[in-house]
Amino acid sequence: MTPSRPYLMRALFEWVLDNDTTPYVLVDANILGVQVPQEYVKDGQIVLNVSPSAVQGLMINNDAMSFNARFAGVTQNVYVPIVAVLAIYAKETGEGMVFGNEAGAPDPNDPTPIKQKPKIVEKIEDKPKGRPSLTVVK
Repeated sequence: MTPSRPYLMRALFEWVLDNDTTPYVLVDANILGVQVPQEYVKDGQIVLNVSPSAVQGLMINNDAMSFNARFAGVTQNVYVPIVAVLAIYAKETGEGMVFGNEAGAPDPNDPTPIKQKPKIVEKIEDKPKGRPSLTVVK
């Protein structure tokens, strides 16, 4: 299965906007590939306002989130690999989701390129034969 984080991010982004609140994204700025203004990074993290009024060209695809935004009046390109997103939430209520380590997602601290894992193929003869049976446990 592909990681669910980008799908959840897109859904939560829409949910926050539909409730007339401001979507904020918490990012681990130490992850390889993160491009954010370093002067706003605190304790290795940065909170980004990703509302339509704050950013231009927001794209959240299965690999990364990217957009243009102004920081202290200067337009900058922001690029955040999906594995670097720690949370997405509504500024006004704090409601949203914190992401943990997800099965199948690449290790965000591993600098080696992502390789395709071989698929495990079960042999037909390894499966039990006959009908399944249930027993009552008291």
